[in-house]
Order: sequence, then structure tokens, then C-alpha cells
Amino acid sequence: MSIDRRSFIKKTTLASAAITVGGSAMSMTAKSYNNIIGSNERLNVAIAGLGRRMGAFIQPIALKQSNVKLVYLCDVMESQRLKGLKKFREHIDYNPLLENDIRKVLDDKNVDVLINATPDHWHTPGSIMAMKAGKHVYVEKPCSHNMYENEQLVKASKHFNKVVQMGNQQRSSSHTIEIINELHKGIIGKAYKAVAFYSNGRGEVPLQKSASIPDGLDWNLWQGPAIRRSYTSETWDYNWHWYGWEYGTAEAGNNGTHEIDVARWALQVEFPQHVYVEAEKRHFLNDGWEMYDDMEATFKFADNKVIKWDGKSRNSYNTYGGGRGTIIYGTEGSVFIDRSRYLLYDQKGKLIKEYNSESKEAGTALGGGGDTSTKHVQNLFDTIRGKSKLTAPIDDASISMAMVHYANIAYRINKGFDIDDKTGLMFNREAMKLWSRTYEPGWEPKL
Repeated sequence: MSIDRRSFIKKTTLASAAITVGGSAMSMTAKSYNNIIGSNERLNVAIAGLGRRMGAFIQPIALKQSNVKLVYLCDVMESQRLKGLKKFREHIDYNPLLENDIRKVLDDKNVDVLINATPDHWHTPGSIMAMKAGKHVYVEKPCSHNMYENEQLVKASKHFNKVVQMGNQQRSSSHTIEIINELHKGIIGKAYKAVAFYSNGRGEVPLQKSASIPDGLDWNLWQGPAIRRSYTSETWDYNWHWYGWEYGTAEAGNNGTHEIDVARWALQVEFPQHVYVEAEKRHFLNDGWEMYDDMEATFKFADNKVIKWDGKSRNSYNTYGGGRGTIIYGTEGSVFIDRSRYLLYDQKGKLIKEYNSESKEAGTALGGGGDTSTKHVQNLFDTIRGKSKLTAPIDDASISMAMVHYANIAYRINKGFDIDDKTGLMFNREAMKLWSRTYEPGWEPKL
């Protein structure tokens, strides 16, 4: 399998012009989109997936200055559609259409933007379907289920010339942007190491058992790109995250994407050269959780830079001074960043500056959302109209996503491996067997 670096990472842009965002991310210029949608034209938006992340999209859609109309609420579960309508009607004065099948939504030529908040295994296939249908896309993290999807998603964004933003919303956090820019200017000297962390106290997960399909659930459509199987209890509603690799990407994909992305942004690195992990299931050993719930991953980069990921799904011990965040070490000091603040220290560990923002972005609680998510979604809207540029364009975000996949693959094959930091390919045959997955025939995500 060969990959042209220029077709996979951020060295080329969706159009003929490129600009630098925050010192690392590449995006189209605002001018490039002026021939697509007028700067003051209303955007018609559809949301696919009305689970716990739905609440993050209410404010950016309802705000008058967003100038958008919600035309569809789509979910394969009837009760989710009804709950979604009820919740949105508290904030908007009209009724969006309710739809079970995302394909029918995408067939509507009036839809300009798809917000893809489906389960992980739907993120890339659904987003490519949307781009083929002429829609711009906001795709929740993780943007892909595997490395092949990573590659295809970036290619599709360029091929169809569409704006695609991943839901790594901390890229739109004002205080994070501020301190990252200072890091890039050398405020702590040369930044050489980052520790990205997440700690949560998730409980016991029921064992999967054969069960009747819940009333109102389109189980075949929920499975979508995944190989068909009989329904098992507890699967469709969140616990699919932990029930094997057909649907989820474990905690690294579920939450590590955010902090790993901040770490990579801070260190200004792309693909690593090596990854190794220590990971295991250590809690509720006889429950239904089928992958690790504790992981330490180490990524080594050129120029002796290192990123460590410390993810504890079911142990809430406050190791680093918060439930989630990123610590960056430099030759002349250190910085702690989370979703609401940053702390700047000198080389001797003395606190030099503490900045507490007014951000209300959710931390480790299920669902999430908040003002940073709102800014992130509005950034997509503004970019489509030619008023702004993406803070998390998919060609850059996909590199952070690749790191998640490397960590999961190293766990699954129980060994570390080297990586070509120019192409992202893994120098391990066993690892490369997990580059892609088996898809339900006819559902393969391809251009």
C-alpha cells in the first residue's frame, strides 16, 4: 500500500491557495469559498446522530448571528429524534424535519452542511457520502475509525472541494490559542515533551447478551458500514464504545483525540517515528468492557520530541491537577493547559502566570458542549461563507487522529513499532493488517 504524502497531510490545500493557522494547520483562504456560498447567505444544516453530543450544536444553530436553519434531525432511533426535536424547540421557533435515514437527508439538495455526530464507525463513511452529495461537513471526533478512513477522508475533502472540520473544539479555545502562540514564540524555550491526560471514573458495563432490537431502532442502518450481526443488549446507546473494535476506537479515540491534538499542536510535530504502549483492562474484570481501560502511550518524534498519552477510563485519581488536559515541558519552563485555563511556570517550577478563562466547555462529563464547541461550529459556518478560515481543517486534524490509531494498533498487536514520519505508514506487517477493516459490502468509504 502506498500513500502520497501530499495527498494525506497538510502540504496541499483544498483549492489553489494555502495559509498557516496557529503556526501549524493548513486551510483554504476565505476567498476560495466566495464562489460557493455568499457571505451573508443562510446555511441549511442537518444533524445526523442525536445522542449525547447533540446538545453541543443547539447554541451555534439557534444563535441569530449564525444565520443558519436546522432543516433535519436524523437518527436511526425514533426516541432520539423525538427528544432532539423537543430539545431544539426550546431554542428555535420552527420544526425541522425528522428523518431515520441519512441517505434521504443527503439527497436533499437544499442541505448545505452535515453535522455528523453518529457513532465512530459512521464518521468517515457518512462524511464522504455527504461530500459526494455536495455538503460541507462538521465531523465529530474521532474523524475516522482506522488509518484507511483517515486517508480517504482527507482525499475526499480535496476531491470534492468541501470544508471539513473535526470536532477537536479546543482548537477554537481563545486561551488555548493564546498560550500555544506564546509557546511557538519560545516562552518556555524549546518545547520538547508533552503529556496529554484524561481520568474518569466510568463504571461497570453490562455483558452483551442476545436481545430483541429495541422499539424504534433501525439496527441495520445503525450498523451501516460494519459487518452485520444480531443485536445484543446495551450496544446502540453509548456502550458500543467498549464492545470490541467493530464500532468504537476505545478511550484514545473517544477522548484522547482532544488532548493528543493539543500536545501535537504545541510541539509543532506531525507523524511520529515510533509508538509503544502499556495498556490493559484493569477494572471490573468480568464485565462487558472488551478493550483496555488504562493506557500509557509514548510517541517519539524527530528532533527528540516526545508526546505521552495517559488515559485512565475507570480511575479518577487526579494525577496532574485536573480531569483532562495537556502539560508541555520546555527548556526554560512548563505550561499546563485545560479547557478553562492555562498555568505558566519557569524552569524552577515557579508559577509565572495563571490565566482563568470564562470558558464553560464541559470536561469529563458525558455529552459535553459549551462555548468552545459553539465557536468551533461557528468557525465552520464562517469559513463556508468566506469570512474565516478553519481552526481544525481535516488534513491537519487527521494527523492527530493517526496517533490515536497507532496507539490502538500497538495495543491490539501487543508491540510497539516504527512509523514513516513522511507518509504515516507503519513499519510492521502485523500493524499494517489493521490499516483498514472489513466493511459490509457496498458500504466501503471511497471516492
